[in-house]
Amino acid sequence: MEAPTLGGVRLPRGSGEIVRLPRGASLTDFAEKIDAMPAELVKVLIGLGEMVTATQSIDDDTLTLLGTELNYDVQVVSPEDEDRELLESFDLEFGGHEGDDADLQIRPPVVTVMGHVDHGKTKLLDAIRSTNVVSDEAGGITQHIGAYQVITNTSAGADRAITFIDTPGHEAFTAMRARGAEVTDISILVVAADDGVKPQTIEALNHAQAADVPIVVAVNKVDKEGADPAKVRGQLTEYGLVAEEYGGDTMFVDVSAKQGMGIEELLEAVLLTADAALDLRANPDQDAQGVAIEAHLDRGRGPVATVLVQRGTLRPGDSIVAGDAFGRVRAMLDDDGKAVEEAGPSMPVQVLGLTSVPGAGDSFMVVAEDRVARQIAQTRQARERNALLARNRVKRSLEDFLESLEKGEVSELNLIIKGDVSGSVEALEDALLKIDVGDEVSLRVIHRGVGAINKNDVTLASASKAVIIGFNVRPEGKVAELAAEEGVDVRYYSVIYQAIEEVEAALRGMLKPEYEEVQLGTAEVREVFKSSKFGTIAGCMVQSGEVKRNAKARLIRDGAVVAENLSLAGLRRFKDDVTEVREGFECGINLGNFQDIKVDDVIETFEMREIPRKA
Repeated sequence: MEAPTLGGVRLPRGSGEIVRLPRGASLTDFAEKIDAMPAELVKVLIGLGEMVTATQSIDDDTLTLLGTELNYDVQVVSPEDEDRELLESFDLEFGGHEGDDADLQIRPPVVTVMGHVDHGKTKLLDAIRSTNVVSDEAGGITQHIGAYQVITNTSAGADRAITFIDTPGHEAFTAMRARGAEVTDISILVVAADDGVKPQTIEALNHAQAADVPIVVAVNKVDKEGADPAKVRGQLTEYGLVAEEYGGDTMFVDVSAKQGMGIEELLEAVLLTADAALDLRANPDQDAQGVAIEAHLDRGRGPVATVLVQRGTLRPGDSIVAGDAFGRVRAMLDDDGKAVEEAGPSMPVQVLGLTSVPGAGDSFMVVAEDRVARQIAQTRQARERNALLARNRVKRSLEDFLESLEKGEVSELNLIIKGDVSGSVEALEDALLKIDVGDEVSLRVIHRGVGAINKNDVTLASASKAVIIGFNVRPEGKVAELAAEEGVDVRYYSVIYQAIEEVEAALRGMLKPEYEEVQLGTAEVREVFKSSKFGTIAGCMVQSGEVKRNAKARLIRDGAVVAENLSLAGLRRFKDDVTEVREGFECGINLGNFQDIKVDDVIETFEMREIPRKA
């Protein structure tokens, strides 16, 4: 039986079979699955109004649309499922069997400090660690995720460790803060006693509750004038956090990070909450697995990743793969920069020896040998590249081309983002892509990466007419000179809000100005004179407003517009040339080459004024 014809193309039609495709797959990938020619699928998509090539990465919606047209159930495999299938092919398992109960040992709780900007989260960690992180942060705002472990002496007299993850506080860092909540056991919600519950307090609370994480509330700045800890307790009751003293199950602790008050009570509350609500145990004897909290490129040491071990024990010499990065652990450092020989469950360490910079939030695992780590990383790299191509592809249908021709091209601002750490780059991209100034202009991130701005970045920016944004990084060597020669605009920022504001201003500057018509005045024609020098001159009486020379005009006869887009070429009062004539005065008007003027016609004058854009 012959295959059915679809739009003149003979194709094998499915009968509802499931076709599994990775995110960012091409038509060639699809064609292999259904035993068809890629060129045939290209023709089908053109018939559906989508113009793509056979090897181009296409998005999930287009894959699903094509599958529906050919009667296939297209299932786009998520990165998690791809990872699972990939690891199974190597007989590996991430987050799998932890052994028997006898193999499990108590591990320290992992605590995320969250809350509104400037409510004292980092100051609180300073007090706990007796260090000063704030002074190193641009604008006094935490720009990176940091992980630290502290030892506290409990009321029972035992020393216990607690791991802290410090997350940034501005809404632009939502993605990073959410990632902090994903790896945490307990969340400390910091609320300033003199400021109360704020939008980002609620946002942080939502992240913690969505991750089903127990919350301990630190009411900070209780030593300040106007502090009202009882008000904070009352406000949070509305969001389901009821203090123990009010009959609830949430521990509230009054603290002053500046004075060092209530710190021991807070740590005690964290451990009590952990013991009461959680079973914090892990197997330290299996191969290490966990999450990359942060990563950056160090000029002297290469890629450096801060990882949190969730199960197993990590040691120097282990072969690891973290996201699409891999390598052998060359050295491990704790948060004080001291070398450590092993890192057990819940311990954060900096790892040296990776071949590239992993993404913040990427899972890491130890594998048996370097070859396996390399193969897993390369497969993940290919997947990420295809997904990025699909996401960055500007969708162009036939209808879009027609609309573009009618309206004029949509302006697009291309950006290349380079930063010092992957978490900041991701957060900045996330914030910039949320900028909305309407449908006339769009923003596209064509490349993002960690490390100094290099020659390849400038070359790409020159070819794609992109602007390079450097976040806490500078150009390598003579790259700045190359950028100047190529005419590439490079902007440097150390605070994320400034970058967002300037990019938004640039987008608004790309908007085409909008104009509105403003009526100036009307004049009724009382007499018509012929002049050998000026042609037809209308003797008029200005009836309303004012008539200005060189203003736009239209001629109205018996209530109907006779002529549009005229210009007042001449305006006279008696024998004098004038620039304007007001209501109630007579004047002579010359409409240039337009001669068809009759008595009782009305000349309406107007001008086009630019409408200011709303911020």
